[in-house]
Amino acid sequence: VCLVQTCVCGCVCGNLQLRLFRRNQGTIAAEAGATCGSATATAVPNAATNRIVGRWLVGCSGLVIGAVVLGGVTRLTESGLSMVDWHLVREMKPPQTQEEWEAEFSKYQQFPEFKILNHNMTLPEFKFIFYMEWGHRMWGRLVGLSYILPAIYFWRKGYFTRSMKGKVLGLCGFVFFQGLLGWYMVKSGLEEKPESHDIPRVSQYRLCAHLGSALLLYCASLWTGLTLLQSPQKMIETKHLMLLRKFAKGTGALVFITALSGAFVAGLDAGLNFFENPTTVQFDHRILGISTLAAITSLYLFSRKVMLPKRAKIAISLLTAMAYGQVALGISTLLLYVPTPIAATHQSGSLALLSLAIWVLAELRKVPK
Repeated sequence: VCLVQTCVCGCVCGNLQLRLFRRNQGTIAAEAGATCGSATATAVPNAATNRIVGRWLVGCSGLVIGAVVLGGVTRLTESGLSMVDWHLVREMKPPQTQEEWEAEFSKYQQFPEFKILNHNMTLPEFKFIFYMEWGHRMWGRLVGLSYILPAIYFWRKGYFTRSMKGKVLGLCGFVFFQGLLGWYMVKSGLEEKPESHDIPRVSQYRLCAHLGSALLLYCASLWTGLTLLQSPQKMIETKHLMLLRKFAKGTGALVFITALSGAFVAGLDAGLNFFENPTTVQFDHRILGISTLAAITSLYLFSRKVMLPKRAKIAISLLTAMAYGQVALGISTLLLYVPTPIAATHQSGSLALLSLAIWVLAELRKVPK
């Protein structure tokens, strides 16, 4: 009897131990699975972090638009040469007292723009053009901080892939280069030219380089942001679609060149060649504008033959409508003798047109294999 009882107890205990062992194994496996699932869910970069980075870049591109528009208004009000030196930190605080304003005005009076064009300018008038240029420079610093500080944070959090790290470094470096190029442009308008009695202007070539670099920064930021925020749409790959993509790329390049040609219109000076004669430069800009309108209209008509997603159709339609609006603004600017509000709106319209062209290209891009 004792032997039987011992065997029964041994079997029961063995079964209990086996069940406990299996239960522990299941608990450990479940915990391990939960840990792996949690690690997978929080791994970066992922779709959520890509959306954050995409919104950041699109926001930065919006700040670049503000800088370009403000720079255009600064040019239209002839305020760009009011600050005759450049300091990264010290100039962030404008003159406060009467003595400081008079000292700043005295520095401005030593340069050609005051001597030739503004020799009757009063101190209140100088304050207006000074604040225009100061605002433009401070906005540029805001753009720089908006790129650099979030980039450092996202980098440390691991939000960037290897390829994205290279793109972000390029964008931040380009922001710094843009600031240096801006001062290089201003210096050209501060130089004494004894052989010339024309109105002092910045070099239209340096102005074009300054605007061009800003547009490149804007395009790169907006394109990268849109590709992170929007997945490419699946479309049936046909010959018409491939031709439409090429057509859209060419049209986008033409929009960019036309916007860039506005720098020569804004910064032209007397001369005898393709880039300096005022009449020739204005003619070039008009031809480019008409060519751009014709290309966008043709793109719209050709897109009607291709099966496209709804979003792509909307983008192309908006691009076409904006092109006609931009031409109307350009004509109004000339007929009304370049009033500042309409001229500034026309300059802003070129950025809107460029933005829509980039959106069209983002919608038509291929699905990666």
